[in-house]
Amino acid sequence: MKKKITIVDDHVLIANALGEIISNFKNFEILSICESGQVLMSSFEKGNIPDVVLLDVSMPIMDGFETAKWLKENHPDVLVMALSMQDDESSLIKMIKNGAKGYMLKNIKPDQLEKGLNILINKGRFFPEWASDKIFNSLLDDDKDAPNSIFLSDREIEFLKYTVSEMSYKKIAEKMYCSPRTIENYRDSLFQKLNLKSRVGLAIYAMKNGYGTE
Repeated sequence: MKKKITIVDDHVLIANALGEIISNFKNFEILSICESGQVLMSSFEKGNIPDVVLLDVSMPIMDGFETAKWLKENHPDVLVMALSMQDDESSLIKMIKNGAKGYMLKNIKPDQLEKGLNILINKGRFFPEWASDKIFNSLLDDDKDAPNSIFLSDREIEFLKYTVSEMSYKKIAEKMYCSPRTIENYRDSLFQKLNLKSRVGLAIYAMKNGYGTE
């Protein structure tokens, strides 16, 4: 079954052109095209809920940041892929903090967009190399003064080691012989103790403090 996509962009011609391109992708179909975050909210209220929202960052009235935050708070299962003309670090990090699971530039080629969408669906996130570098550098800066005296339990440390791997949380749960819910508890506890908000942050902390995978 094809995954449904909603495009949110105030430039109607661009949005329609993007819709035509995506309509030719094997695994995706267009559910709706919205001109603003407010129109998207109305669409959701009518039950038109997609698997993925392709979200323009720069929009009047209700921009991409506000829209992403609303989606995060009200429809956290919907994957948000931000689309932007700019590759500045501040917009990238702000979109991620507001719940975006992917970030792509509007000058990408159709095959790159299709590849990115497939990775987003299969892995739950997609960031091209340039974006990953900016995220990594930003998190390193945020974490460079993290205290080393924080107490971590043996199980939290074991989980922390696995965050560096490519394993999903479900696979980590199997490896640690516990439930996915327990893994979520370890993750949330570490988020609070280390003042972090993402698995990338946990992985960077693990690497910086000598926790490697087994």
